[in-house]
Amino acid sequence: MGPLIVVSGPAGSGKSTLVRRLLDESTWLIHFGVSATTRRPRLGEKDGVQYHFWSVPEFVKKKDAGEFLEWAQVHGNYYGTPSSEVTPYREKGVGVLLDIDVQGYKQVKVCCPEAVSIFIRTTDFAALEQRLRARHTEDEAALQRRLTNARAELAQAHEYDHQVINDDLETAFNQMRVILGPLFV
Repeated sequence: MGPLIVVSGPAGSGKSTLVRRLLDESTWLIHFGVSATTRRPRLGEKDGVQYHFWSVPEFVKKKDAGEFLEWAQVHGNYYGTPSSEVTPYREKGVGVLLDIDVQGYKQVKVCCPEAVSIFIRTTDFAALEQRLRARHTEDEAALQRRLTNARAELAQAHEYDHQVINDDLETAFNQMRVILGPLFV
Protein backbone atom coordinates (compact mmCIF):
# COMPACT_ATOMS: atom_id res chain seq x y z
CA MET A 1 0.00 0.00 0.00
CA GLY A 2 1.43 3.36 -1.02
CA PRO A 3 1.74 6.08 1.62
CA LEU A 4 -0.93 8.74 2.07
CA ILE A 5 0.37 12.24 2.76
CA VAL A 6 -1.83 15.12 3.84
CA VAL A 7 -0.59 18.69 3.53
CA SER A 8 -2.69 21.47 5.06
CA GLY A 9 -2.28 25.06 6.04
CA PRO A 10 -4.10 28.34 5.83
CA ALA A 11 -4.55 30.17 2.55
CA GLY A 12 -1.37 32.09 1.85
CA SER A 13 0.92 29.70 3.75
CA GLY A 14 2.53 28.52 0.51
CA LYS A 15 1.30 24.95 0.78
CA SER A 16 0.28 24.70 -2.88
CA THR A 17 3.64 26.09 -4.00
CA LEU A 18 5.48 23.57 -1.82
CA VAL A 19 3.30 20.69 -3.02
CA ARG A 20 3.84 21.62 -6.69
CA ARG A 21 7.58 21.85 -6.18
CA LEU A 22 7.66 18.53 -4.35
CA LEU A 23 5.76 16.86 -7.19
CA ASP A 24 7.92 18.50 -9.87
CA GLU A 25 11.29 17.81 -8.28
CA SER A 26 10.89 14.53 -6.42
CA THR A 27 11.91 11.19 -7.85
CA TRP A 28 9.38 9.42 -5.64
CA LEU A 29 6.47 7.50 -7.11
CA ILE A 30 3.72 9.87 -6.02
CA HIS A 31 0.31 10.93 -7.32
CA PHE A 32 -1.30 14.27 -6.56
CA GLY A 33 -4.86 13.58 -5.43
CA VAL A 34 -6.83 16.21 -7.32
CA SER A 35 -9.62 17.58 -5.15
CA ALA A 36 -13.02 18.66 -6.42
CA THR A 37 -14.49 22.07 -5.69
CA THR A 38 -17.52 24.15 -6.48
CA ARG A 39 -15.55 27.40 -6.51
CA ARG A 40 -14.76 29.12 -9.78
CA PRO A 41 -11.36 28.50 -11.36
CA ARG A 42 -8.73 31.18 -10.78
CA LEU A 43 -6.76 32.58 -13.68
CA GLY A 44 -4.56 29.85 -15.14
CA GLU A 45 -6.25 26.94 -13.34
CA LYS A 46 -7.30 23.98 -15.46
CA ASP A 47 -10.05 21.48 -14.72
CA GLY A 48 -8.58 18.17 -13.61
CA VAL A 49 -5.15 19.67 -12.88
CA GLN A 50 -5.45 21.94 -9.84
CA TYR A 51 -9.04 20.88 -9.11
CA HIS A 52 -12.01 19.16 -10.64
CA PHE A 53 -14.37 22.13 -10.99
CA TRP A 54 -17.89 20.84 -10.46
CA SER A 55 -21.30 22.46 -10.08
CA VAL A 56 -22.94 22.34 -6.66
CA PRO A 57 -25.56 19.76 -7.81
CA GLU A 58 -22.83 17.53 -9.30
CA PHE A 59 -20.73 17.74 -6.11
CA VAL A 60 -23.69 17.04 -3.82
CA LYS A 61 -24.78 14.06 -5.94
CA LYS A 62 -21.30 12.49 -5.65
CA LYS A 63 -21.11 13.33 -1.94
CA ASP A 64 -24.48 11.70 -1.30
CA ALA A 65 -23.34 8.62 -3.26
CA GLY A 66 -20.36 8.26 -0.89
CA GLU A 67 -17.75 8.93 -3.58
CA PHE A 68 -15.49 11.11 -1.38
CA LEU A 69 -12.65 10.17 0.96
CA GLU A 70 -13.30 13.52 2.63
CA TRP A 71 -15.28 16.65 1.95
CA ALA A 72 -16.04 19.98 3.62
CA GLN A 73 -17.59 23.34 3.02
CA VAL A 74 -14.85 25.98 3.14
CA HIS A 75 -14.92 29.69 2.27
CA GLY A 76 -18.52 29.26 1.08
CA ASN A 77 -17.71 26.46 -1.40
CA TYR A 78 -17.59 22.67 -1.33
CA TYR A 79 -14.21 20.94 -1.47
CA GLY A 80 -13.51 17.22 -1.36
CA THR A 81 -11.23 14.39 -2.42
CA PRO A 82 -12.84 11.75 -4.63
CA SER A 83 -11.87 8.26 -3.46
CA SER A 84 -10.95 7.53 -7.09
CA GLU A 85 -8.01 9.94 -6.67
CA VAL A 86 -6.60 7.93 -3.76
CA THR A 87 -7.54 4.25 -3.45
CA PRO A 88 -6.48 2.86 -6.85
CA TYR A 89 -3.07 4.52 -6.62
CA ARG A 90 -2.33 3.41 -3.07
CA GLU A 91 -3.38 -0.15 -3.91
CA LYS A 92 -0.69 -0.15 -6.65
CA GLY A 93 1.96 1.03 -4.16
CA VAL A 94 1.96 4.62 -5.36
CA GLY A 95 2.10 7.37 -2.75
CA VAL A 96 -0.76 9.87 -2.78
CA LEU A 97 -0.35 13.48 -1.72
CA LEU A 98 -3.42 15.49 -0.72
CA ASP A 99 -3.49 19.29 -0.37
CA ILE A 100 -6.59 19.63 1.82
CA ASP A 101 -7.94 21.78 4.63
CA VAL A 102 -8.15 21.03 8.35
CA GLN A 103 -11.75 19.76 8.15
CA GLY A 104 -10.79 17.29 5.44
CA TYR A 105 -7.73 16.14 7.37
CA LYS A 106 -9.88 15.27 10.39
CA GLN A 107 -11.97 12.97 8.19
CA VAL A 108 -8.88 11.37 6.61
CA LYS A 109 -7.36 10.82 10.06
CA VAL A 110 -10.40 8.72 11.03
CA CYS A 111 -10.50 6.52 7.91
CA CYS A 112 -6.72 6.44 7.26
CA PRO A 113 -4.91 6.81 10.60
CA GLU A 114 -1.63 5.81 8.95
CA ALA A 115 -1.60 9.00 6.85
CA VAL A 116 1.38 11.27 7.43
CA SER A 117 0.28 14.85 8.00
CA ILE A 118 2.15 18.13 7.53
CA PHE A 119 0.82 21.55 8.47
CA ILE A 120 2.38 24.50 6.58
CA ARG A 121 2.42 27.88 8.31
CA THR A 122 4.28 31.15 8.54
CA THR A 123 5.91 32.33 11.76
CA ASP A 124 3.85 35.48 11.74
CA PHE A 125 0.16 36.06 10.93
CA ALA A 126 0.94 39.44 9.31
CA ALA A 127 3.06 37.66 6.67
CA LEU A 128 0.12 35.41 5.88
CA GLU A 129 -2.20 38.38 5.44
CA GLN A 130 0.35 40.16 3.26
CA ARG A 131 0.62 37.13 0.97
CA LEU A 132 -3.16 36.88 0.62
CA ARG A 133 -3.49 40.57 -0.21
CA ALA A 134 -0.69 40.31 -2.78
CA ARG A 135 -2.66 37.64 -4.69
CA HIS A 136 -5.45 40.10 -5.60
CA THR A 137 -7.80 37.13 -6.09
CA GLU A 138 -10.57 38.05 -3.61
CA ASP A 139 -12.58 41.07 -2.65
CA GLU A 140 -12.20 42.40 0.91
CA ALA A 141 -15.11 40.35 2.31
CA ALA A 142 -13.68 37.10 0.90
CA LEU A 143 -10.22 38.05 2.15
CA GLN A 144 -11.54 38.66 5.67
CA ARG A 145 -13.32 35.28 5.57
CA ARG A 146 -10.04 33.60 4.61
CA LEU A 147 -8.20 35.39 7.43
CA THR A 148 -10.83 34.31 9.97
CA ASN A 149 -10.54 30.73 8.70
CA ALA A 150 -6.74 30.96 8.85
CA ARG A 151 -6.86 31.79 12.56
CA ALA A 152 -9.10 28.77 13.20
CA GLU A 153 -6.83 26.49 11.14
CA LEU A 154 -3.68 27.71 12.91
CA ALA A 155 -5.28 26.81 16.25
CA GLN A 156 -5.45 23.18 15.05
CA ALA A 157 -1.89 22.86 13.73
CA HIS A 158 -0.89 20.81 16.79
CA GLU A 159 -3.08 17.92 15.52
CA TYR A 160 -0.67 17.25 12.65
CA ASP A 161 2.35 14.93 12.74
CA HIS A 162 4.65 17.71 11.52
CA GLN A 163 4.65 21.49 11.20
CA VAL A 164 6.76 23.25 8.59
CA ILE A 165 7.39 26.98 8.86
CA ASN A 166 7.35 28.53 5.40
CA ASP A 167 9.09 31.85 5.90
CA ASP A 168 11.75 30.74 3.41
CA LEU A 169 10.63 28.50 0.54
CA GLU A 170 13.95 26.64 0.19
CA THR A 171 14.13 25.81 3.90
CA ALA A 172 10.49 24.69 4.00
CA PHE A 173 10.95 22.55 0.89
CA ASN A 174 13.99 20.82 2.36
CA GLN A 175 12.12 20.16 5.62
CA MET A 176 9.30 18.50 3.68
CA ARG A 177 11.79 16.30 1.81
CA VAL A 178 13.35 15.20 5.11
CA ILE A 179 9.93 14.36 6.56
CA LEU A 180 8.74 12.42 3.52
CA GLY A 181 11.97 10.73 2.43
CA PRO A 182 11.63 7.70 4.74
CA LEU A 183 8.19 6.90 3.25
CA PHE A 184 9.75 6.20 -0.14
CA VAL A 185 12.75 3.97 0.67
